[in-house]
Amino acid sequence: MPRIGPIPALAAAALACIAVMLSSPSAAQAAKSTECAKIGICYCVSTDLKPVIEARIAQFRQTAAEQRKAGKAVGYLSVPLSPAGGGYMKLNFEVAAAAKAAIEKRYGGDFVWVLNPGTAEPLPKGSGADYMLMWTSILEGHDGLGEDFDFVYFAGPQDFARVFELDGTADMAKIDQYFDKRVKTDPDLEKAMKAGLTKPAFRTYYALKASSAFSKGAHDEWNIIRVINERRRNEQRLGIPDQLPVLFDGRAVPAANSETVVSDGYVGKCKM
Repeated sequence: MPRIGPIPALAAAALACIAVMLSSPSAAQAAKSTECAKIGICYCVSTDLKPVIEARIAQFRQTAAEQRKAGKAVGYLSVPLSPAGGGYMKLNFEVAAAAKAAIEKRYGGDFVWVLNPGTAEPLPKGSGADYMLMWTSILEGHDGLGEDFDFVYFAGPQDFARVFELDGTADMAKIDQYFDKRVKTDPDLEKAMKAGLTKPAFRTYYALKASSAFSKGAHDEWNIIRVINERRRNEQRLGIPDQLPVLFDGRAVPAANSETVVSDGYVGKCKM
């Protein structure tokens, strides 16, 4: 499978924005306030970003509505984008784009459209909590029932393996070779190494951890969908048959798993 091409300029800007969002002194000093979504999940967010977040929410809801009007089922892709744990952010954006393309190819581009968070315009000096307030609001919809979406897809190991062209034989060696080859042509990877990324950490992350299971934001998204489906089950006009389907790594998630709570990522009220 050919390697994914360069990421769009918008995603490149997002890389720079997210990379500094947790370390920026000005971001740390910005006024914070607790904001809660309709489904009861709260985040400590930057007060001055609330108008921007609201505008982005409206934008994505409009895009989803246009896709549904075109007759498509609308999906949401949960995929790790940050470099936490040994990942490389630029590569994660490429994986997200490849996963979106693979899902749409699997079901048919005329019938399915997937919202890839990696295409979102960056929030100025936004924190993980700021982003998650935005995605929570988008996922829950106007009524807190996730009515803008038809399914949610959590990226798994196979979505990353696709980009590395792994086949189950000496996969770590392939990732090791991929790193050596890419570092010669990708200045951003060299910068990431200077910032602390090592080849062993890269190799271990993409061989053993690369999936939504090791993402703070994906943990929150899992709980968000769990709450939305619980609300759907308790809604008289919906019920069990109208829950949002949840897929992980290309397969449907059993009810026993999808109804289970996982640990929080960025959820939490501001400390007084």
